Amino acid sequence: MLWSKAIGAGGAGGAAGILFGPRGVFGGGNRSPKYDIIDYITIATLGNAIDFGNLSVVVTDNAATSDGSRGVFGGGDDNIIGLTTRIEYITIATTGNAIDFGSLTAARYSLAATSNGFRGVFGGGSGSTGITNTIDYITIATTGNAIDFGDLTFARYALAATSDGSRGVFGGGIGSTNTIDYITIATPGNATDFGDLTVGRFALAAVSDGSRGVFGGGSENVIDYITIATPGNATDFGDLVAGQRVEIAGASDGTRGVFAGGNVGSNIIDYITIATPSNSVDFGDLTYGRSVTAGTSGG
Repeated sequence: MLWSKAIGAGGAGGAAGILFGPRGVFGGGNRSPKYDIIDYITIATLGNAIDFGNLSVVVTDNAATSDGSRGVFGGGDDNIIGLTTRIEYITIATTGNAIDFGSLTAARYSLAATSNGFRGVFGGGSGSTGITNTIDYITIATTGNAIDFGDLTFARYALAATSDGSRGVFGGGIGSTNTIDYITIATPGNATDFGDLTVGRFALAAVSDGSRGVFGGGSENVIDYITIATPGNATDFGDLVAGQRVEIAGASDGTRGVFAGGNVGSNIIDYITIATPSNSVDFGDLTYGRSVTAGTSGG
């Protein structure tokens, strides 16, 4: 599986996990009305997205992560009940509708999610009492409710998250737009300061190749990167091909990172080669243009 990154006994639960997969999936989103759509791409092959199935409800501003096999979508703004704690899952290799997984510790939207290939963590967001610094976690292979993990260094929402298989990093967001902080995903606890983005921004997306983390788009047309194992400030990577896009989603196969959707109902998908700084390149289109969709990969 050349597209995968296995982690060893240092992962949560002492088991190997997978960070990536060949298929990128994007679920939910907003273009008045909100959507329950899930669509997918093969990340190594340029082209338009294909229908995958549906989330259980129409939802926007949710977050997604995976263990390389199962993709989970959590939180968001539900078209029926408003802010939600709902977590649901799909098997990424098999098209179909999402299935109930459990609940977050608190209802919130505009949160971010990442994993170490075994444990999924959800950080930040905005809930009924305002912006939150909450981090909670699940074991992706085992359905059930999330458990408290700790706190971000700053409460914020509309942030982005990614991982190198050990360390999870959270970047940007409304509340502290240039902050990057990190956690060790296998060990619950509060986040630690990592450094700063090159430009403070919100409503961005993040991808990784298992070493380098890349933050793309948001309220500025910027792509920048970090080496996840080494705290420090981000470095310029390039720009998005279609200009500034807020509320985008990201996915990666471990080589190529893709950024999808965005403001004003954008259906744009563009991509980068994570190891090679440059501007993004056109990939194809989502099935429906939308913003604040959630992206992950596996297969």
